[in-house]
Amino acid sequence: MTQVSPTPSYTPWLAADALAALHKSATNAHRVYNETSCWIERFDRDYLVSHTTPRQRDLAIGELHDWCKAHSLPIDRIYGKALADTESDRHPPTLLSGDATLSPQTVVTENGTRYGLDFAASYSAGLFIDQRANRALWRATPPQKFLNCFAYTCSFSVVVASVGAETVSVDLSKKSLERGRANFALNSLETPPAAEGKAAKHRFIADDVFGVLPYLKKRHEQFDGIVLDPPTFARGTKMKTFRAERDYGLLVDLALDLAAPKARLLFSTNCTRLQTRDLDAIARAALQTRNLRAVLTPGPNLPDIPYQSMPTTIWVALQ
Repeated sequence: MTQVSPTPSYTPWLAADALAALHKSATNAHRVYNETSCWIERFDRDYLVSHTTPRQRDLAIGELHDWCKAHSLPIDRIYGKALADTESDRHPPTLLSGDATLSPQTVVTENGTRYGLDFAASYSAGLFIDQRANRALWRATPPQKFLNCFAYTCSFSVVVASVGAETVSVDLSKKSLERGRANFALNSLETPPAAEGKAAKHRFIADDVFGVLPYLKKRHEQFDGIVLDPPTFARGTKMKTFRAERDYGLLVDLALDLAAPKARLLFSTNCTRLQTRDLDAIARAALQTRNLRAVLTPGPNLPDIPYQSMPTTIWVALQ
């Protein structure tokens, strides 16, 4: 009689082999637990529980202690963050356990690159771990001149700068770009001012992307690597309000105006109303208008984050 192997039971916890692979790659910032409305991210010795209800949070924390003990991982602090749909309801994480006298600022590593975090600064601590695979792709095949739109703390820029690229990081928030400069310094990447008559190798522009991109076009600048990863919704732009599902196409048009021959572009969004087929359609329409040929590829998945929780991502390689 043929024996049928039992179907393994589902566990929301990161598997031991996946954890070992992350450690081998010098990565200590990743997901460890995944449920639909509650997940836990590890940031070295600190853990962040994102949740919809306090009950979900407390149940997950109870299991977290057992999981960390099983994998010999210490816990210094546990933070909690209530998930929110609207900007007004988004607040920085709250310290749930651990030494309150420790600084909320810390440093993590991802594939050997160092990033600074600040749990008290905003809704996000400073690194979107769901973009880890995309950062790795930029590192593997770096551009010469790189444009990072909605750069936040400049994680994409740091990765390509570490392998020699010239970078331009644009974000409306001056504070975010200051944190980006700090990330450059953490990785021993110098950001000196420009020499007379020359542009700096790494530029940080605290301004509206919708104004900066046309300005760069007027200067006849071109980039062989471009990232568009805007927020789902934003105020304070030249458009007064930005909505990804309504305005992403305009962003793609502006980016293609700056794309060098054979450029690669990464289009990404966390807007749930934009699925892969939608970004694909937006990109193809803009390419057709310019009679450009390109290969379009969906973004890669990660072993620690379910595909349905990943941002919608399209890579565009001009031919």
